[in-house]
Amino acid sequence: MKIKEGESLLQYKKRVIDPISKSFCAAKWYNATIWLGSGITTSCHHPLGHKVSEKDVKENYKMLHNTPHKKECRSQMLKGERPAECEYCWKVEDIKRDNISDRVFKTAIYEEEDINQILQYKVADDVNLKTLEISFDRTCNFACSYCSPSFSTTWVNDIRDNGAYTGLDTDKRQHYTSTHPSAQLYKPTDVNPYIEAFWKWWPELSKSLFELRVTGGEPLLSPEVWRLLDFLEQNPNENLALALNSNLGAKDELIHKLISKSRSVKSIEIYTSNESFGPHAEYIRDGLSWDRWSANVKNVMDSGHFRQLHIMMTINSLCLFSITEFLDWVIELKKQHRADMPFLSVNILRYPTFQSPLVLPDELRNERKLHIEEWLKEKRKLNLLQEMELESIQRLIDYLDVVRTPHSGSSSREELEKDFKRFFQQYDSRRGKDFKTAFANSPSLIKWYDSIELSK
Repeated sequence: MKIKEGESLLQYKKRVIDPISKSFCAAKWYNATIWLGSGITTSCHHPLGHKVSEKDVKENYKMLHNTPHKKECRSQMLKGERPAECEYCWKVEDIKRDNISDRVFKTAIYEEEDINQILQYKVADDVNLKTLEISFDRTCNFACSYCSPSFSTTWVNDIRDNGAYTGLDTDKRQHYTSTHPSAQLYKPTDVNPYIEAFWKWWPELSKSLFELRVTGGEPLLSPEVWRLLDFLEQNPNENLALALNSNLGAKDELIHKLISKSRSVKSIEIYTSNESFGPHAEYIRDGLSWDRWSANVKNVMDSGHFRQLHIMMTINSLCLFSITEFLDWVIELKKQHRADMPFLSVNILRYPTFQSPLVLPDELRNERKLHIEEWLKEKRKLNLLQEMELESIQRLIDYLDVVRTPHSGSSSREELEKDFKRFFQQYDSRRGKDFKTAFANSPSLIKWYDSIELSK
């Protein structure tokens, strides 16, 4: 975070961001996620991805990021207009005037000199990235409930073997109706123009980037990722921090190989994901073994030479029933290492909408809100949670308290509840799971689940 010592995030926003515009976010210029398997990009994890023209990228590799769509959003922001795709931040900010949304976090990571440089660019200019998240393919050994075939080959196998999920009327994006072949346009033996463009851009890009995050699928299963690690081992770059989004559920040999690479490739950070504890985590994140995952987290922290380990929490309806147990587990790790390791990020799920925390009835959502609120009140005293972690957890509490719809145009609560039950009934049948067994220690959740009536 590039904020002055003693300065709050709100003070930073008023001093640095607001003078540029009331809707400014540096991520639109300096940050991107690019899925090279499908040729899709976005400026952060909140807006939907959009297509990069194969023709354009063959002519100009910088079009992997500098698409016409992003340039239009940049123009809007400089005028103080709110790009519609950034709805998540606007919802958070509109809860109350001084709420800190993700656009503040995503701007504050850059030097003020670089932020001010944005005002010197023309809207048509192609900008080199400073932070990049990239996926080479969707190969993954997990099939988390709120993921989809677009990001997991294990999900592809589910749909291929069992057919489409049925009756999910509120799922307008059809997460679970096909194998989503457009998410992986090229076979391993094909020439992928998007991967080619990345490697053409790489000599220049590696000099402008200060963080490269590699995701998937599961990146440890991609040969391109090991090619990248080999390159950085042979061509050290002290200015570039490499981050790997790993579920830390790969085979032992790959975990050991990763730990070994951390000793020769400087400044590697691990981003892993979880948001619930024990059986709840194993239910939500199909493929995860809690014992294996938690042991790998500790092994990476104890044996590896990693600069940081981040735990990304995706807040869905089900994780709320063991979220504080999970947070307690993280705090114990902080006690063993340091207050900022591991570091938490709290991201609220909006799609698929029927798995959003807002699908829960008011009384159940309020019960969870009060539970988390009480937990936070006690844990603040420990001084082990960083300001951003505290802000993020408080933001979740506010979200559960105030927000009623996950996004504009979402279906009614009754319709979402029915799709919630339809989905998990099919999920149980396909995955050999049982909702009531997994959440047996949450009787209020089971009672609500049983009360949802489905038409025959």
